[in-house]
Amino acid sequence: MTHFKNLTLISLITSIFFVGCGEQSPTVQKSLSLEKSVNVSHAKILKIINEVRSVARDCNDGRGLVGPSVALTWNIELEASSYEHSNDLAESNTFDHLGSGTESDITGSNNGEASYFNDRIRANGYVDYAFIGENIAGGQKSIEEAVSAWLASPAHCTNLMEPEFREIGVAVVVKEESEYGTYWTQNFGGK
Repeated sequence: MTHFKNLTLISLITSIFFVGCGEQSPTVQKSLSLEKSVNVSHAKILKIINEVRSVARDCNDGRGLVGPSVALTWNIELEASSYEHSNDLAESNTFDHLGSGTESDITGSNNGEASYFNDRIRANGYVDYAFIGENIAGGQKSIEEAVSAWLASPAHCTNLMEPEFREIGVAVVVKEESEYGTYWTQNFGGK
């Protein structure tokens, strides 16, 4: 049963979301300065996401009404892995859960192949977890817009509401000349 649940969870968290169509310490600091460019703080991100999780909802994923779910806490390792991926998406002008495999895909570059979200999460120090997940979005100019888009997508809504997740890290990178301009990555974990 646990194996099946993990496979189901992995299949849900590997969905790709199309919208509008490592060193840890430097990454975290860079993430903080970039987040200010779209006027969002960790506290605001956490508040909005926890408000979403505090209400039972149907994500239209076949599970019916879920939640409310426990409030998440901020985790800097999940933030660092989120930043790594948002930065890679912006720098490589790609949009996928799979890293670009280029120099901006730091974990992938270090391992000699494109990274996946679980690789980036572990490489940034989040280990010994029972559950992990990732949501990405592109083009939204605010956390409210990003969360609204995630809620409109069954698999991303499922990640937002997953009761096994207890921690979160989110990062946004802006690169105006790229296809989406703004790239959001939201990484979840549960130990």
